[in-house]
Amino acid sequence: MALLNSLFSGVSGLQNLQSMMDVIGNNIANVDTIGFKSSRVTFSDTFNQLIKSGTNPTDSTGGTNSFQIGLGMKVNSIDRNWNQGTFQTTGITTDLALQGPGMFILNSNGQNFYSRAGAFEFDSDGKLVDPQNGAVVQGKVANGLGQIPQGTAIQDIVVDKNLKLPAIKTQNISWGGNLQSSSPTIATNTVNLEDSLAGSAPYTAPAAPTSIPIIGKDGTKYTLNVSYTQNAGTWTPSFQVLDSGGNPLATQPTATPALSALTFNTSGNCTNSPVTIASTNGNISFSLDFSKITQSSTATTSSSIPAVVNQGNTEAPVIGSVSIYDSLGNAHTLSVQFDHAYGSTWNWKVSVPSTDGGSFNGATSGTVSFDSNGQIQTITQGGTTVPGVPPVPQITYNPGNGAETQNINLNFGSGTAGITQTSLTSQLAALNQDGSASATLTNINIDQYGNVVGVFSNGNSRTLAQVMVATFTNPNALVSAGSNMYSVAANSGDPRIDTPGENSATTIQSGALEQSNVDLSQEFTNMIVSQRGFEANAKVVTTSDQLLQDITNLIR
Repeated sequence: MALLNSLFSGVSGLQNLQSMMDVIGNNIANVDTIGFKSSRVTFSDTFNQLIKSGTNPTDSTGGTNSFQIGLGMKVNSIDRNWNQGTFQTTGITTDLALQGPGMFILNSNGQNFYSRAGAFEFDSDGKLVDPQNGAVVQGKVANGLGQIPQGTAIQDIVVDKNLKLPAIKTQNISWGGNLQSSSPTIATNTVNLEDSLAGSAPYTAPAAPTSIPIIGKDGTKYTLNVSYTQNAGTWTPSFQVLDSGGNPLATQPTATPALSALTFNTSGNCTNSPVTIASTNGNISFSLDFSKITQSSTATTSSSIPAVVNQGNTEAPVIGSVSIYDSLGNAHTLSVQFDHAYGSTWNWKVSVPSTDGGSFNGATSGTVSFDSNGQIQTITQGGTTVPGVPPVPQITYNPGNGAETQNINLNFGSGTAGITQTSLTSQLAALNQDGSASATLTNINIDQYGNVVGVFSNGNSRTLAQVMVATFTNPNALVSAGSNMYSVAANSGDPRIDTPGENSATTIQSGALEQSNVDLSQEFTNMIVSQRGFEANAKVVTTSDQLLQDITNLIR
């Protein structure tokens, strides 16, 4: 029996080492198979023949051990090595590689399979598929707003290559920038009169009043007329403010203190102190300076020299423009202009080019006041304080081309995140606006979270779908179904479906493929071990055969 047992033990070694060679050969054959996971073989011995049972020790003798002879070996397990494979960059968007333990979910003929190979393509119906077998990649499809549904329910990932985005009318514009605090103001705050008055009888008054253009705090243009009357050698000034049409204002500004007769020193220079001219609504407020008025004791004719307005002439507006869109997707250029009115107050107004043909309903101008930190404090529109924190003016624009009338919120920001007034150079820009023209799908990107993002011709993007991944408690129990796919089997556990990078430790790399994790140096080493083991077991078989032959020769 011993000779026969050694013979059969050698045969078992030959058979199982052949299985080891089969596994090694399969690993080497798949050294370039994307997503392939190599396998290994472990062995164990079989039952042993009991020759003698052991005995327990006694008071007078010690115990003895059992005698056993092994009956050969068997395959203990064939396991997969699920270690991460290296990535090969391809540059193809739909080539996906998994970093982590997850697996792609594919559906073929109603059955779900799982794979690490991510060489996918979009077919003619827009389905993301494995091109070698047509299995469809599973995930979630976004709604029309680009929102991915909650939960773990999955479906075929389908992207409509003819997808178009409808036009979205602009409703919100955010602005940012700075208005230089030292900028010249638009409002007139000082008027220097430069009239030359006669100081010798007979007196002749100027033929016409001195006309001076002035500007109110809200940017309104006025005309200031200054006249002089004389009595017994003294001159007394008077003024009148006209509107842009040349008509006297119904309510004239008042002078503080009241205008009085002019006085001159021996050099003929006026010695009167400046007078403040202000309207009741506060829009007109400036200082009337007489220091440049002169009187000649010998002159008999008075003359009027153009007065000097020391502010209001060099003010430069700060303008920012942005393209907005109506409900038909037409673009319009909307500009916001800021003019330094006075102190920490700026006037703002909105406009569109006349060539656009559009018009506004309601007030499109107002003021912005800043606090001592240069941050927006209050905003008015059409003379009314805009409520809210932060205050956001709203204008109503009618494109005039059949598109809907639209309300547009002008968000000038708050704190240091919006428009500020500091010593820095003035600059103004639209940070963003939420409108867009209609657009067609031009490109597709896939991010690390599996989001399939469509890029459209208007520059906007929208999430179209999301690739989901599955993980298993015991992936070694999965059964290979060929074509780089596995199916659920006993002891693998149910798949846990997760979002890449969030609930799952797996992320996705677009434009790359995971390579086989076969280690050729290790496989060649295992091949040598297998070969030598096979040779040794073959020697056991031939030696056992020789012994059997010697036994049969005993009868000769």
